[in-house]
Amino acid sequence: MALTPSQRPTREWPLLLLTLALVGFICFPLAQSVLPGDHSSSQWAGWDAERWGRLLLGPEQIACYCCCLWACLILLSRYLEVRRQRQAFSLPLLPTEEGSRILHEDARRLQRGLDSVVAKRGPFYLANMIRVTLGKFASSRSSQGLGDTVKAQAEVDQGRLVATMATVHYLAWAIPALGFLGTVRGLAGSLTMTGHVDQDTQTFIEQATRHLTVAFDCTLVALSLSLVVMFLVHSVQRDEEALIIDCQQYCQEHLVNRTYEPETLGEDDSMMSGSRDRIDVKPLSTGYPKRITL
Repeated sequence: MALTPSQRPTREWPLLLLTLALVGFICFPLAQSVLPGDHSSSQWAGWDAERWGRLLLGPEQIACYCCCLWACLILLSRYLEVRRQRQAFSLPLLPTEEGSRILHEDARRLQRGLDSVVAKRGPFYLANMIRVTLGKFASSRSSQGLGDTVKAQAEVDQGRLVATMATVHYLAWAIPALGFLGTVRGLAGSLTMTGHVDQDTQTFIEQATRHLTVAFDCTLVALSLSLVVMFLVHSVQRDEEALIIDCQQYCQEHLVNRTYEPETLGEDDSMMSGSRDRIDVKPLSTGYPKRITL
């Protein structure tokens, strides 16, 4: 990619591995020394298939799975589109050789070459940004304002990306909302048990506990899925914003900064050049001026 880096990249994944290693190195010895030896195993050992089924396969949980899967598929398609858009930086869209210049007479020719390159590869944000800027340069015959054209087109593309993320944002909001809906349903079911106090105490406690379990299970599953979806949303949004920024930098380096306007000979310059061909001197004593032609 023909872009000049302006900073060193942040190595997030190695830092994540280092964080997990440090936390595990500190927390696991403390847990073994403070907690009983059978604490971690006894917490899950008593759960049978029915308990796992009530945790993972409630109606609210299934609705959360549908929202999560839908959002993940949308985000996967957007991530693959970002990967495809990155391929445009390796295409011969503009002359990137050192010292190359772009005249306004070259704008239409570069546009036609650009269209022929991307015709079989689909639309690209970078190609569209270059096409709009070249059209501005060809019509105005001036390089002034090309940077503003690149910035305006980048804002349009960024706004389009944000607008098309609306469904994913709704799904990311709907997942915890469904979990809270299950929580309300479970709490409501436990409160209805107050009218059955004449039942056996053990039966009453089991039914009330079952309703409370539904409430907290829905919340647990929904919040866990919401964390995953929100992480993916922020990751894809960061990649899309970085793509638009790189497109701006590419246009700035290889298009805006390489445009060249030849200096034209103006009226004042032609008058000055004509005055250099002859020199007027003061008139002689006879009253007639004498002109010396060079």
